[in-house]
Amino acid sequence: MTETKSPIPEPLSAGLYIVATPIGNLGDITLRAVDILQRCDLVACEDTRVTGKLLKALNISKRMQRYDDHSGEGARAALIERARIEAVALVSDAGTPIISDPGFRLVSEARTADIPVTTLPGACAVIAGLTLSALPNDKFLFAGFLPAKEKARVAALEEFAAIKATLIYYETGPRLVKSLIAIAELWPKRDVAVARELTKLHEECRKGGAAELAEHYTANPPKGEIVLLIGPPEDEAFSGDPDTLLTEALKTLKASQAAGEVAKATGLDRKTLYARAMELKR
Repeated sequence: MTETKSPIPEPLSAGLYIVATPIGNLGDITLRAVDILQRCDLVACEDTRVTGKLLKALNISKRMQRYDDHSGEGARAALIERARIEAVALVSDAGTPIISDPGFRLVSEARTADIPVTTLPGACAVIAGLTLSALPNDKFLFAGFLPAKEKARVAALEEFAAIKATLIYYETGPRLVKSLIAIAELWPKRDVAVARELTKLHEECRKGGAAELAEHYTANPPKGEIVLLIGPPEDEAFSGDPDTLLTEALKTLKASQAAGEVAKATGLDRKTLYARAMELKR
């Protein structure tokens, strides 16, 4: 009986391929991602040791080249030139490249250089955390990692305080409690969710007030990668006196600016507030 040989896969067209990889469970790799990793000429990755383990698990042997936040313009230019004549797969250590991972400049400059860019969607911790959190998902804003220093962390949170959307951040275990305490001081009534170890054996998603969660994770220090989600502000009817707010704002602001600030704080109509501000000025 003659042995049938597996057909040799056709080579890929030259270009840059953005390949999402699992965030924990190897079973989340897509068939298309495996196919591209098998047929590409080079894999550009954050850490060759991490990606090497993935490729070994997939029984793939491939040339790898490190490309991370510390890679300079020379390394980027070399990859772009290689993608002009070869198929280069861009991966991160886990999940979808460029989402709080290196690669933005590489993709941007590749497109500028008319290099074909193809994306292969797959696992993404932001989306996984959102779907698990049971927080509103019709509108959400992902803002990367929260700063490590307290003052910068609070400023980063306050920047999006008025946005009526679920806020999503990446966080680390050692800094989680500090972030939860900051959130509790700013927004004690908002729902918060902590999703960690996503797709892994000890996957967890806890939901509650920030103070309650801070207390839990103080007693149970978290491990693993974390997605921190903050529910949107609730609509509250304004019951105060807008004239008082406008009068105070007009001490330092123009009528249009005062109306804008009071509208933002109260939810009242800006045009109506502007007309009233002009009356108060007169």
